[in-house]
Formats: sequence, structure tokens, C-alpha cells
Amino acid sequence: MTMKSSNNIWIRRQQCPCGDWKCYVKYEGDDQTLISSQLIKNETASTSSSSEAVFMPYVGQIFKSDDDAFEYYSNFARKNGFSIRKARSTESQNLGIYRRDFVCYRSGFNQPRKKANVEHPRDRKSVRCGCDAKLYLTKEIVNGLTQWYVSQFSNVHNHELLEDDQVRLLPAYRKIQEADQERILLLSKAGFPVNRIVKLLELEKGVQPGQLPFIEKDVRNFVRTCKKTVQDNDALLTEKRENDTMDLLEACKAMAERDSNFVYDYTTDENSKVENISWSYADSVRASTIFGDVVTFDTTYRSITYGLLLGVWFGIDNHGKPMFLGCVLLQDESSNSFTWALQTFLRFMRGRCPQTILTDIDSSLRDAIARELPNTKHVICSWHVLSKLSSWFSLPLGSQYEEFKAEFDMLFHLEGVEEFEHQWNHLVARFGLDSDKHIALLFSYRTAWPFSYIRGYFLARSMTAEFYQSLDAFLKRILSGQTCLQLFFDQVGFAADLRNQSREGLQYMHLKTCLPIEENARNVLTPYAFNALQHEIVLSMQYATTELANGSYLVRHYKKMDGEYLVIWLPQDEQIHCSCKEFEHSGILCRHCLRVLTVKNYFEIPDKYVLFRWRLESSLVPVEDQNGQCSSDECAQVFHSLAETLLTESLFTKERFNYVHKELTRLLEHVREMPVCNEFVLNMAPNNISES
Repeated sequence: MTMKSSNNIWIRRQQCPCGDWKCYVKYEGDDQTLISSQLIKNETASTSSSSEAVFMPYVGQIFKSDDDAFEYYSNFARKNGFSIRKARSTESQNLGIYRRDFVCYRSGFNQPRKKANVEHPRDRKSVRCGCDAKLYLTKEIVNGLTQWYVSQFSNVHNHELLEDDQVRLLPAYRKIQEADQERILLLSKAGFPVNRIVKLLELEKGVQPGQLPFIEKDVRNFVRTCKKTVQDNDALLTEKRENDTMDLLEACKAMAERDSNFVYDYTTDENSKVENISWSYADSVRASTIFGDVVTFDTTYRSITYGLLLGVWFGIDNHGKPMFLGCVLLQDESSNSFTWALQTFLRFMRGRCPQTILTDIDSSLRDAIARELPNTKHVICSWHVLSKLSSWFSLPLGSQYEEFKAEFDMLFHLEGVEEFEHQWNHLVARFGLDSDKHIALLFSYRTAWPFSYIRGYFLARSMTAEFYQSLDAFLKRILSGQTCLQLFFDQVGFAADLRNQSREGLQYMHLKTCLPIEENARNVLTPYAFNALQHEIVLSMQYATTELANGSYLVRHYKKMDGEYLVIWLPQDEQIHCSCKEFEHSGILCRHCLRVLTVKNYFEIPDKYVLFRWRLESSLVPVEDQNGQCSSDECAQVFHSLAETLLTESLFTKERFNYVHKELTRLLEHVREMPVCNEFVLNMAPNNISES
């Protein structure tokens, strides 16, 4: 038997961090767990449009491809109690395949087979009964484009159609998805019999017995096939892993010869086979000097093909984008492996320890960080906590889950530690989760994920949804289906190269207030950092200040919406500190401090509160024009003046107004048809900043 596929398939780690090997995590909002181009294509074809309205096909109906037509007819069949199969196809030398016949699964009759020479041959009853339901396709070329049209269609069946709870059991619709395959193989390897595997999957998915999208027979056949495949290919697969890992090492050595600033390291086992391997690039090492203060260590994915865990280190740059810092492949998830990975990363970064490191929940990784980075704050990424809630609590809480989730989110953002612990106890008691192992796990990590515990530590806005989406997009770019580790190495190198990450150019940043502080900030900060600060500047105008005897200030919203904050002002050193700790958390001054600076007649933010990591001058990735702001302002003034005069003149008579309206409409259409000069438009385009 030949090997199934040599594609390097990456899958999200499903083992739950609670330590119970029988417990696994299904990530909320991420049903597509595999990052493999072929798998994505296949699975999408089998599952898409299942919930959309599908109408009866008709003669003359057009499809872009025969696959689209088959998918449409298959969805129609499922909703109407039968399944279909592909029958004959007709081919010509000029057109290739120009006719496709799709028929009901009970079409035709079984031809009698020659009986095997056994004592008790199986006499299986055929489901085929000569049903004439069908859909025939014909290919045609129209205006140079290929399309398929329905040339014959019949929906007349000579058998009963099945109800929905029966039609799902037809072989055509019984699918074991890749994530379930992994779980089944894990349980089978642990010695679970097939019937217990099925019951456990039903329990984990929260479905009634018999409601899985496959039956026990499918699981038994899958396990039997996999065992035979593994037995037939085990030696070949082991050899492939060893060869590909050695090729990856050779690729690292070749890169080091071409680029003396490229760094890599690896370990070997007792048989001198490559065990763990890590590498980084010159751009990454340089970036760490500015953006290595906050590091995200992502260990979300592992390779099924090679049995390797992928770890990627990211910083966040001054534009709020992920900055690749390093990569590691580990044979296991032990504390020793993570310790080696951290030691290697620090060596690559020339001994510079980050202020904060963000990770997933993992006890082995936590122990390694405590040993190797004792002065670094360990934070659990908020998205790693929130993505697990559904797997952990939706089944035990049932209809109460949505209410629990809403309260958990409020608790997540509380500012005070005492208030958090009080509300936590209330939440646990209210939903009866005192003995829940996942609640106990979250509480044991409480110093690392709730805002009340981490708000005084520097995160550089690494926990925003925008950063997570950018990081996820980066990972998916490097985790498409490669055939070997060397191609994966090439994709990582391309994605990490700063020359392939040119920014979109500086956006025009409108001023929203008349405060000199805002104009000064626009000149020194990147658009990303300026947007964040501008939001605080705008909101600062809604706050009142009360000076205390010691020179500090109480700052409160004029509607008293969010309590009051203490701002300590030390004029001799130009030091300002707020009890909200926003600057310590993000490196951006809060609205409360900005209000006090305004009261103190500051026209510029003190230099120490405009961090170098957020300044334009710290950009490592080239932007197209960093000197276009003045010309942008001049253009805006010219247009405003001209438009104001035109409006005044056109309002004298209706005839004038109609003429101006007609000519402006024509002018706008003409301008839109003109070619765009990227350099100019990127400097002039306005940047609408949300005030929410």
C-alpha cells in the first residue's frame, strides 16, 4: 500500500492544558483546524452550501464547472432524501470531457459477480433498483469561457425517499472530519474499543446517541485502514522524517554560509538524529533591539506528518503588526524542550530578555519560563483563554453558557484584584462550578490573564483583536501545505524578510481637536500609535480635574461614568503617573494624564512619554513617504477654500446650483477614471478614525 500523502499537514494542538489526556479542545470559531491547501479544498467542497436554500435543478441551468454542478445536485439530493453518484462521462479530442452524467444512488442494477471460492460467500443485497432520477451535463464554450449546462434532468424515483434522520446515514454523507480522525486515532492508540470511542465522541460533542455524522462501522473501518497503512508505511515514514529533518538542517547551514548574521541551533538524540531545531534571521535580531520588549511565543500548531510542535516568536512593531523574531520545531512539549527553546531564543537575541512574554496555557512552558526568564512577566493571551470557553463550559452549562460567557467577559476586564476575586467566587457559586477542573485551572493561572492582575505590566497593545488577526494571518501564510520541511523553511524566510513587508505608506491623519499636543504627536508617532493616542486626547476633553493639596489631581468623567482616577504630577522631573496604569500597560498616555497636561498648559507631550518604539523613526520596514504631511495639509486647505466659495456662489439661484451639481458629478466621474499615482494618493488619503 502506498503512502496517503506526503503533504506536511499542520493542525491546532487539541490536547487540553488541564492535564487529562482524554480531554481535548475544539477552538471556538475555528471549525477548520487544518492548514493544508488540499484539505481545505476537499472539505469545503463537501460541506459548503449545506445550510443554503437549494432549488430543484432545471434543463438549461448554467454552472461554471462540473464540480459546482455535482455539489449543487448533491445538496439538493440530501435535502430531498437521496444521494447521487457519478456515472459515465464522454470525452473528445478537442473538448476533453464534454459530458457528465450524475444519477441517483439507486440507479441501474448490480451485475452478478463471480462468486469467490469460499465455503460461505457473502450474499449482499444490492440497493440499486433501476431508479431513473438523473442530471446530465454538457460542456460548451461561450465567448472563450467554458461553462456547463443541464441538458437532461429527471426527479422521478421508483423508491421511497428518506427522512432527514435517515438520509444522513447514507454512505455519501457519512464523513469523518480530520479533527475527529486525530481524536479517534489517539483513543484507539490508548486501547479504547470502537464502541467506547463512539460513545466518548458523542459525549464530547454533546449529541444524542446515533447523531454523529458517521456510524460505528465507519469508525471501525477507519481504524482498521489506518492501522494497516501505518504498518505498511511506518519504516518509509520514519525514513522520510529523518531525511526531511536532515535536509532542513542542511538548509540552515547553507543559509548561514550565505548570511553570516543568520543564526540556528539544534539538538540530536542518542542516535545522532536531529531532535529539535531553531533559527532566526538578521532582520529579526535587529528588530528585537527595538520591538523585543514584548514577545508572543505562539505554540498553536503542530505537524501531523513529522510529529513536531511549531513555536514562533513575535514582537509587535510600531505599526501594530507582528514582527517575526524566531522559529523552533520541537519533538515534544516537555519542560526540557521548552527550556532549550527559550535558552536558544535568548542566545539568538544576544541575551536581551523581554519585559513580557505572552503564551498559551501550558504548565511545562510556564515552568520553563519561570526558570529561564525569572524577571520577565508571563502573561496568558486573552484569545487563548476565550477560545477554550466553549469547549470547557458549553456542555456542562447548556442553556446557561451564553449568560456565563457574558459574565466571564465582564470579569475579565475588571480593574481591581479584590473585585476580581470577589466576582470570581460569585461566578463559580452561581453556575455550580466549584469542582470543575477547568475553573480550577483558570484560577491557578489568575495572575497571568485577568486585566486586574496584568494592567501594570507592559504589553504594547499585543492583546488587541487587530494584532491577533495579523498574527493568525502570518501563521497561515507560512503553514500552507508544503511537501517537506525545507519548503516550510523557505516560506518562513520569505515571510520574515522585511523587504517583503513594505508598509502601505503613511496615511493622512486628520486632527480632531485644536490642542497643540495632538499636532505634535502626529508629527512624531506612527499612524497606528497616533490613532490610539488621538482617541485618548479626544476623550480627555470630557474629564474634569480637582487639584489636591500635594499637587496631585483627581480626574473624573463629567458624567461620572467610570469613577475617578488619581494622577500624580511631579513638575520638577516632569513625571506623571495615573492609577489606571494605561501608560505602563500600552506605552500610550491615558486620557487622565493628558487632561492634567492640558491643564498645566503643556503644548507637547514630555519626551519620556513618547516611547521610541512607537515613533516614526523606529520603523524598520520602509514606508513610501514620510515627508508628505505638510503637502497633505496644504492640499486640504486649498480644496476647503475652493469648495466653500463654490457652495456660496451656487446657492444664489436654482439654475446655478443645478449647473454646479451637474458639472461636479461629471468631474468626479472623470477623476475616478484617471490612473492612480500610488505615492501621491497614499499621502493624501484621509484616515477615518473611530471614536468608539
